[in-house]
Amino acid sequence: MKDQTCCFSGHRKLPKNKIEQIVKRLDCEIDNLINQGITDFISGGALGFDQIAASLIIAKKEMGRRIRLIFALPCKCQDKLWNVEQKMLYRSLLAEADEITYISEEYIDGCMKKRNKYMVDHSSYCICALLRTFNGTDQTVRYARQKGLSVINVAE
Repeated sequence: MKDQTCCFSGHRKLPKNKIEQIVKRLDCEIDNLINQGITDFISGGALGFDQIAASLIIAKKEMGRRIRLIFALPCKCQDKLWNVEQKMLYRSLLAEADEITYISEEYIDGCMKKRNKYMVDHSSYCICALLRTFNGTDQTVRYARQKGLSVINVAE
């Protein structure tokens, strides 16, 4: 299945003046991959880009595309510190998932990095929104390139 899988990685906070452009490009790149036979899409479920990507996959499924939404989550309590609105959106996205994998039962040091590694190790493509370096998205994208994934940066 790895050869039919794409993961997402992006910042939790995207600049307001770039969100529309990023979402349009993300939508286009997802369609391109679906047309190439990609069927499985992995989201880390984090606030921001991960949830935007998951929402687009859900919309495409509702339009009849035969694709799967997989969540690779760092722990079962990822949303513990989020506000009520953020938790409601997160749980509604999870309810639409075809599969959910938890890297750890509880939050432990390194579970976010392990989640990112898991997503890359199970994918052939990585669609990212990378605007800044020296953060989790940058580390994930560097690892994806090192592992030979095709990386598409929708924020460029």
